[in-house]
Amino acid sequence: MKKIFIILPLFLSGFLFSQKKPQKKPVKKTTVAKFNYHDEFRRISDEVMTNGTAYENLGELTKGIGSRFSATPGYMKAVEWTEKKLKSIGIDMIWRMEAKAPVWIRGKESLQIKAANGDWTNIRMLSFGNSEGTGGKDLTGEIVLISSTSELNAMSIKQLKDKIVFVNLPMDPKIINTNDSYLITAKSKLISASVIAKTGAKALIIRSLTTAMDDTPHAKMVYYEPDDKIRIPALSIGVKSADELEKLLKSQKVTAKLNMTAQSKGDTTNPNIIAEIQGKKDSKVIVLGAQLDSWDFGEGAIDDGTGVAQCIEVLRTFKALGIENNHTIRVVLYANSENGGQGREMYAAYVKKKEEKHVFALGTDAGGYSPRGFSLDMPPQRRRQIFEWKNYFLPYGIYDFDQTEAIQDISPLKKLDIPLAELVVDTQRYFDYHHSEQDTFDKVNKRELLLGAVAMTQLIFMIDKNW
Repeated sequence: MKKIFIILPLFLSGFLFSQKKPQKKPVKKTTVAKFNYHDEFRRISDEVMTNGTAYENLGELTKGIGSRFSATPGYMKAVEWTEKKLKSIGIDMIWRMEAKAPVWIRGKESLQIKAANGDWTNIRMLSFGNSEGTGGKDLTGEIVLISSTSELNAMSIKQLKDKIVFVNLPMDPKIINTNDSYLITAKSKLISASVIAKTGAKALIIRSLTTAMDDTPHAKMVYYEPDDKIRIPALSIGVKSADELEKLLKSQKVTAKLNMTAQSKGDTTNPNIIAEIQGKKDSKVIVLGAQLDSWDFGEGAIDDGTGVAQCIEVLRTFKALGIENNHTIRVVLYANSENGGQGREMYAAYVKKKEEKHVFALGTDAGGYSPRGFSLDMPPQRRRQIFEWKNYFLPYGIYDFDQTEAIQDISPLKKLDIPLAELVVDTQRYFDYHHSEQDTFDKVNKRELLLGAVAMTQLIFMIDKNW
């Protein structure tokens, strides 16, 4: 990316010399700001907090449509709803961009355990997204508990062959940023179906990645390696069941019986939805991104219906206030974010092929909770420019500009040297509901959702006027 330097003209005053008059000091000419940014921020905030429709839109999307899993009728209903909603706020430029999506059907699934000579007991479960099933047949085996990578490495093939591996690995409560805690746990080799399969084990059970202390299972995506000779089924169970199972395993032998009809049926296509307000000055693009798809259960409210509603709200606010944007303000609502990520890859490929100049990309995928700031994944000089705007954001509770990670749906744009940012929110409750049937509309607070839309609109406004 070419670096852009803005050079301010210097005006030098002449000096008048006279034997009768004393020398005058040069008069400094000051540059008058074109905008009173404090007033513009207040105008944006007043509009969103008074007339914002993000919460009502989220209700329509989640309660009216519900689950929007890739390659299902629910996703296409969401596509049609989104297009109608964008047209209703006066957006003329709307189009679809087809992206590959795997066809995966969860089907029926069950998990039972039995200790010693006891009876079979049902355990709530969720298979990993895109997981192999058991062909509808019972898969039975002794459960082996593993708690660390060192413990896994110390075990022999004989100890794990034909066993069902159970990993009870909690998110670290000492890590205050729950996003960091989640990512650290999610990247563990212990919960990789490919790693576990190489030990000779025939299934993987993990403790759900959640901060909640309940028994609701939370889904995860499975990634099989291309060279996997055997792809084993993988599933998660709730926290309470996980802790009870570990306690049981420490005193006696436990057998599991797993039955999953999950199956993959090749690929199809699902569209990204793209909408924009064209720039009045040039065709450079400022893009906002959120995922339109959700898991195949729950309502996909915090993940990521809130982001969809906020992106639409930014466009609505620009239109309602008659803001003359210099650059094109574009929203991309991504397909297949949950079980593949093809939508984001397709958009990045499109930008590269078209050689479109993107000034900035902003993502929102954190649940619509109270906004705290923006994570800035960009060159230092760009970060410094945004730091200079802190005082404008402080009255709205936006103070955190120190983080440097961008969310997955806009992350492919980093390869194209596009500055990235992510809306940072208070995430302490996010992983209570993330990837579970508890992800429903009632978990979202209207005021928090709108405040996030305010902050996003304000940042987009500043980028448009200054970059």
